[in-house]
Amino acid sequence: MKKHAALAALLTCAMGLPMMIFYALGVLGPQLIADLGIDREHLGWLTTSAFGLAALLSPWAGALVARIGSRNGLLALFLLVALSFSLMAVLPGFVGVVIALSFCGVAQALANPATNQAIAQTADAPKAALVGLKQAGVQLSALIAGLALPALSAWLGWRLALACWVPVALVLALWVPGRVAAPAAGTRAPLRVISANGWLRRLMAIQACAGLCLSSFITFFGVYASSLGASPSRIGLMVSCFGLMGIASRLVLTPLGARLKDETVLLGGLFLFALGTLLVMQQASGSNHLPLWLGVTGMGLSLVASNAVAMSMLLRDARFGGVAGSAGMLSLGFFGGIAVGPPLFGVLLRQPGGFAVAWTLLLVALLVGAVLCRNLYRTRRTEEGRSHAGTA
Repeated sequence: MKKHAALAALLTCAMGLPMMIFYALGVLGPQLIADLGIDREHLGWLTTSAFGLAALLSPWAGALVARIGSRNGLLALFLLVALSFSLMAVLPGFVGVVIALSFCGVAQALANPATNQAIAQTADAPKAALVGLKQAGVQLSALIAGLALPALSAWLGWRLALACWVPVALVLALWVPGRVAAPAAGTRAPLRVISANGWLRRLMAIQACAGLCLSSFITFFGVYASSLGASPSRIGLMVSCFGLMGIASRLVLTPLGARLKDETVLLGGLFLFALGTLLVMQQASGSNHLPLWLGVTGMGLSLVASNAVAMSMLLRDARFGGVAGSAGMLSLGFFGGIAVGPPLFGVLLRQPGGFAVAWTLLLVALLVGAVLCRNLYRTRRTEEGRSHAGTA
């Protein structure tokens, strides 16, 4: 693994930096609502502006990366993040933030296909370990956002706090050519969208449920905790705890899933654990914030790892399709769920029950995800049974 440490660090940053804004919305949500003059229900549309575009572009992102190579894909990713965070510092109003976030959405669409292809094309790479490490970059951004953004925003304001990441993105762009090989000369892959087979469609639906729950949870967690009297610094620490637990779960559970005969069992267990965690979190009150800590810890330990486990399944099982193309389609499911979740949550939040009603959306999605995992597991076992019977 030491041989590939630099590549692992670069790919970890490639996964984490485009997602920084996702966790920034959770940490800075109350400040954004006040500064932009929007209702709390509208906060979800900022998430949708980035991830909705990421979802739409994801089917083509895999084909594009297969055509231009992982080096050019990673270069484009870091430059788009730098542009997005720069625009957030200067464009005024709610619409300006939406426009700035759209560029981050393009970068998010490129992240999984570019990093997965870089791993697949690296000789002697410990694929499961590298996938776990680079996927942990998403939660590393949560850890950093929770620790750094409350202090930076108090000192500089939320716009300049986000602009601080622009030079980081530019330095990483300069690092790419030295760590990722240029695309091989020859015939370029055609720029077309793959057709998802039945295996991939099932996994996409599972990841859509995970994305819906994670985006709604993170986008509105800060507002929920603030309504219960939690301070901005404490909210930041909670989001950091979420990120830290997410890093641990991805690093531990991705290799563990690779050693299992069928990772679908692990996926289903993660959904059920997250469901129990959410039920516990709803017991929080103004005088008892412990369930909030248990909520971010449990969600970080469970559902966060589902995307890394699913991506590892693509690398292990050829039945899901080619690596870059299938990663793009899987991201379509995941980002689609992320884009749809917060607006739906916001609609429910306007109902008389408020958060008590809105959290029901996540409980239902988690239950559906667990049922879909069971369905995929039974389908895989049935086909393998037929295959063994055919060779007997």
